[in-house]
Amino acid sequence: MRSTRALAASAVAVAALGLAAPAAVAWDSPSNIVALPSVIARGGQMTVTVDGCPRGGTMRSEAFPRTSLSHLNGANETSKGTAYIRDDISPGSYDITVDCSGRTLTRPAAFTVIGGVRGGLGGSSSGSGATPADMAIGGGLVAAAVIGGGLFWMRRRSERRI
Repeated sequence: MRSTRALAASAVAVAALGLAAPAAVAWDSPSNIVALPSVIARGGQMTVTVDGCPRGGTMRSEAFPRTSLSHLNGANETSKGTAYIRDDISPGSYDITVDCSGRTLTRPAAFTVIGGVRGGLGGSSSGSGATPADMAIGGGLVAAAVIGGGLFWMRRRSERRI
């Protein structure tokens, strides 16, 4: 009696799964959005892949303009696009919204924008760099290190002669 109930329950579960699987395969809607790298500086290039998007589509975010997605060859239902993060965007987390085959999917906090690096002049180009007092303290420490190293070297040299 118990084996009959277990067999009947298993048959119902398999039948339900078998009927649901074709419907899930036929449903062309975006299901997974992956942004790489997930942490990026302003002005950087980011690659976005979307599963369940067999004919391509578009993607958009506050951090980059609307960009097209193209179907990946060799991947059944995956599309890929490249986005360039705007230079004037504020650091923080941003969403990505994808439009594929008339369906929309949004991934909240899909990636994080960090502040860009200031090259060239470095800290000297803004008021947040070293002050004259900082420079004097640093120069004094370097001078003390040079004098101390010279005295240590001279002392070691004189010990070898004895």
